[in-house]
Amino acid sequence: MRTTVGIIGAGPAGLLLARLLHNAGIGSVVLESRDRAYVEQRQRAGILEQGTVDVLREAGAGARMDREGLPHDGIELRFDRRRHRVDFPALTGGRSVMVYAQTEVCKDLIALQLAEGGPLLFGAEALEVTGAETDNPVVRFRHEGREGREGREESLACDYVVGCDGFWGVARKAIPEGLSRTFERTYPFGWLGILADVPPSHDELVYARHDRGFALLSMRSPTVTRAYLQVPDGTAAQDWADERIWAELDRRLETDDSAWALRRGPVLAKSVTPMRGYVHEPMRHGRLFLAGDAAHIVPPTGAKGLNLAVGDVVTFARALIRYREKGDPSRLDAYSETCLRRVWQAERFSYEMTALLHRAPDATPFEDRVQLARLDRITTARAAEADLAEGYTGFPLDP
Repeated sequence: MRTTVGIIGAGPAGLLLARLLHNAGIGSVVLESRDRAYVEQRQRAGILEQGTVDVLREAGAGARMDREGLPHDGIELRFDRRRHRVDFPALTGGRSVMVYAQTEVCKDLIALQLAEGGPLLFGAEALEVTGAETDNPVVRFRHEGREGREGREESLACDYVVGCDGFWGVARKAIPEGLSRTFERTYPFGWLGILADVPPSHDELVYARHDRGFALLSMRSPTVTRAYLQVPDGTAAQDWADERIWAELDRRLETDDSAWALRRGPVLAKSVTPMRGYVHEPMRHGRLFLAGDAAHIVPPTGAKGLNLAVGDVVTFARALIRYREKGDPSRLDAYSETCLRRVWQAERFSYEMTALLHRAPDATPFEDRVQLARLDRITTARAAEADLAEGYTGFPLDP
């Protein structure tokens, strides 16, 4: 099997890249180790930056998002029993975000790929990338989904390979250790997240800093609530009874505004997400390009993970299109440097949001007051508030 671009991973990054390439007349094959049902049900991010929304629309993948997604023009900060709304459009020249779950993005892109695009192989586990330094890299994979060839190893020859296969995938392993540099920050806490069958208690996301720890009130739809609590590292989700979760959310979201109340309902699912930041440099080796979690991970506080992955594949697609149309390889050559500028800004923003809103296990009264002072600054100084709004709605994609 041969194609122009071999894409490992059918998450939103890999699927969007396939769509962008298809629209430009460039062939691709997508290899995904899981089955379609798993990919379409995998719960991940739910906040799309303005740039991500724009790209999905331009790619022809935004129709259902525009019908069913929830546009948000701000977030609410809560601290010291106070409430403050951050107005995104007023602070960013009109930019906003969209609440539309990753599962839905994947469903839309999968449907388009199967109807119009190149091969999308589910149950195709990438085993190894070879020849990244050559003009003909190869992806070895085992495909479980083809009748009569279950479990057989196959090869995909490519002009380019893009690894969208996550932190544990094979793509990054093809970069020699001597060329790699990694940067990492782990946190001594995680997020206990729930999905609940109850309408959201607020029409925008609420980020709360509390002496008991951080809380986030979010949503997946007008009828489904998504909420998170800061918990110690190593916490097991089953150790938290549903009633305990609701009671803790009530405490951490408390406000002097008696008109607001937390809506409770049946908990459909709960899990614990660890908090870490990670960057691998470089993001390119020869004709192998890394995208998304294969190259970087951010703590979820800044809502940057999916959006960073989108930025990576947009950068690659535009660079390849320019090379094919104008013979100019400069943007492909600069892929890693270009992406890493945006990645580090997102890491910086996510780090600052995490430090701003979470209480460290060993936090001192001095550090508590510094947090409150920073929040007070954001809510009283337009420049500080605008910096938060610009970071949250997304850093511009390179043209």
